[in-house]
Formats: sequence, structure tokens, C-alpha cells
Amino acid sequence: MAVREIFAGMPWWVKWIAVPVIALVVFGGLITSLLSLVFGLLFKVLVFVALVAGLVFVVRKFTSTSTSRSDW
Repeated sequence: MAVREIFAGMPWWVKWIAVPVIALVVFGGLITSLLSLVFGLLFKVLVFVALVAGLVFVVRKFTSTSTSRSDW
């Protein structure tokens, strides 16, 4: 018996409302922890990229300033 056959006699609200709500209740903690892990990693990657970009900017600014002083 396929899933499609099981849901064939059910009203539309069972397929589109009740089953997703039950899935969220059962797997809600897992979904939340996975989403927090993904967003946490994404945030850390963005912070890392911003810090490296800031470091490169500062180093280039100071090295260009020191080379222009040596040209005097």
C-alpha cells in the first residue's frame, strides 16, 4: 500500500495541515538544531571573511603609507 493510496480517502486538511503540524511537533527539535547549526556556521564564516577583509585593508593602507614615506 503506497502513501498516495493511504491519503486518497483523507480530506485535504489532513494532508496539508495535520500531517505537517505533526511532523513539526515530532521533528521540531531536530529541525531547530539543524537550522541553528547552519545559521551559526554561516554567521561565523561571514565574521571570518569580514575580519580577514579588514586585516587586508589595514595592512595595505599602512604598507602603501610606508612606501610613500620612503619615496621622500
